[in-house]
Amino acid sequence: MLKRALTLLSIVALPLGAQSTNTANAKMLWEGYHDYIAAAAKDVPENLYSFKPSPDVRSFGEIVGHVAGAEKMFCGMVLGEKMAEDDVEKNVKTKAGLIAALADAKTYCNKAYSQTDAQNAAMIDVFGQQRSKLFALLSNGGHDGEHYGNLVTYMRINKMVPPSSKR
Repeated sequence: MLKRALTLLSIVALPLGAQSTNTANAKMLWEGYHDYIAAAAKDVPENLYSFKPSPDVRSFGEIVGHVAGAEKMFCGMVLGEKMAEDDVEKNVKTKAGLIAALADAKTYCNKAYSQTDAQNAAMIDVFGQQRSKLFALLSNGGHDGEHYGNLVTYMRINKMVPPSSKR
């Protein structure tokens, strides 16, 4: 009898535990890159926030601001709130302000990543196309990964070790 009850409980609990597997994986992807970007933002001295390897690209600080704004934009899509992607990049210029903006974006995005897989299966507008909320969350992580790669290059050019290489 106990064995049957445990088997039944495990069958019933499996879907509950698996309910947010996709969202949890999307959060791990995003959070890993976000945390590396936040660590890089803290490691790089303020005088290098204006560094650009070429005049036609964003500076280190502009990338950090762009990431903070884009995170809020993607998570805003999921939460049904319109957020301006370029707000942080245009308006926040100090190291302390950019680090605070990243922390604020993480707090905000944690709300989006706390939804269930069922909630994140809903379709929303993502740049003019109907996509799932999960797609927007995955895009957020992918976008962070793209720009973390930029920051790694900027750090290496300046003889710094990026956070992901410090392990």
